[in-house]
Amino acid sequence: MLSRMWSATIAGVDGIPVRVEADVSGGLPGLEIVGLADAAVKESRHRVRSAIKNSGFEMPARRITVNLAPADLHKDGSQMDLAVAAGILGASGQLSGESSREYLLLGELALDGTLRPVRGVLPMVLCLPDGIQGAILPWGNAGDVSFLEGMDLLLAKSLGEVATFLKGDAPLPRVVASASHREPRAQTAVDAAEIRGQAVAKRALLVAACGGHNMLMTGPPGVGKSMLARALPGILPDLTQEEALEVTRIHSVAGILPPGGGLIRHRPFRAPHHTVTATALIGGGANPRPGEISLAHRGVLFLDEMPEFAPSVLNVLRQPIEDGYAVVTRSRGSYRFPCRFQLVGAMNNCPCGRFGDDLAECFCTPQSRRNYIGRISGPFLDRMDLCVAVNRVPVEELSGGREEASSKLLDQVLAARERQRRRLDPAGLVCNSEMGPKELSTLVTFSGRARKLSLDAVNKMRLSTRAYYRVLKVATSVADLEGSPRVEEEHVAEALSYRQTVGLP
Repeated sequence: MLSRMWSATIAGVDGIPVRVEADVSGGLPGLEIVGLADAAVKESRHRVRSAIKNSGFEMPARRITVNLAPADLHKDGSQMDLAVAAGILGASGQLSGESSREYLLLGELALDGTLRPVRGVLPMVLCLPDGIQGAILPWGNAGDVSFLEGMDLLLAKSLGEVATFLKGDAPLPRVVASASHREPRAQTAVDAAEIRGQAVAKRALLVAACGGHNMLMTGPPGVGKSMLARALPGILPDLTQEEALEVTRIHSVAGILPPGGGLIRHRPFRAPHHTVTATALIGGGANPRPGEISLAHRGVLFLDEMPEFAPSVLNVLRQPIEDGYAVVTRSRGSYRFPCRFQLVGAMNNCPCGRFGDDLAECFCTPQSRRNYIGRISGPFLDRMDLCVAVNRVPVEELSGGREEASSKLLDQVLAARERQRRRLDPAGLVCNSEMGPKELSTLVTFSGRARKLSLDAVNKMRLSTRAYYRVLKVATSVADLEGSPRVEEEHVAEALSYRQTVGLP
């Protein structure tokens, strides 16, 4: 007898529906799972066998074949346990009724038949095939989909509850959509008011937040570079509904949604250690998973002590910075991971960190300083929109005065982002950093003096074509902050001041 159920798997960050076909026939007793399944899926036969027996059902002492279609798509994870078990019960005549054809079944089975939560529920629920009205999920995944409206999502604690529902004997509770969930505002503990002095660096941070620009800070240790970076998420606007769904989907696939789940409303902040590998940064692995740059999608990726990162690791960021996505190719196929992030880097001027510090003497040789800075390639530095020197704060500024709070800076950013929205909406862009040469020439107005200054700077500052257009985008963000309808000469001058060369004076 043949039975068919629906489940799903993950490919990159997308959910793919899987048709689970179970057939019970004559022959030697055994359970075989086919359809390009990985070890976790094949091991499900042991979990399924025990779960069926311990749930009060009978495991057929016959030959059982389970096919996962499409057969040429690699499947991994334990989320198909429930569908496999339900398929076997249906094929053996222990489960009847039409309800099983109307729901996507997701969940890992414990040996006693209880359902355990699985990662990636959100993209799998969003991939419901035509004719399927909803999904049955473990209770532990209720928070992951609690914000979805207009979907029939049911919750179960065990295989027995699912079987009872599919036979039509008892209902299952539904996920109640709730829009009241709010993630705590501060993913970073730093408020801009806590940072004393550093007026130039704070202004650069404000410009970077306004246009979504990449930023590099250089200076001695302990002057506040890391604090400035960790204050950036606090002055960025909340994610839009579409962006929030993208970010939540990625975090669901990675299995790092916060307790209680819910829609992620605030921009993520990721700060990987400098020992991170290229695969962990970009994404990949035997079963490709999102890397740090995808986990920072629509948020901030902070690289502290940037020269300590392996040059090969930094250089793999060059293409994703430009394109906003990374393509990971493996023998099983190609996977596309979105990664439209804002890169913030921090570094010292030399290995000992004292070069350029008035309060300490540097003992590094000129060659060692060159080697240290040379670990960051020129093409990588060319992708940094703002390069700012962060100097030591005079001691008299450390204890006096009031600094502007993040909430005040956020108001300025929101006003500037609204101006950008009106300008960039026709092009389908979010912020100034996403503009290309075409958008800069058609959507942005430059005064004659502003255009002349930017062109003169190309030769005087030896700017590449990429750097030239990045200066124009930063100048546009400065103009947005000032509320100017066009980019003036002083806006370009400020943007050029943030193109400091990282190197030896």
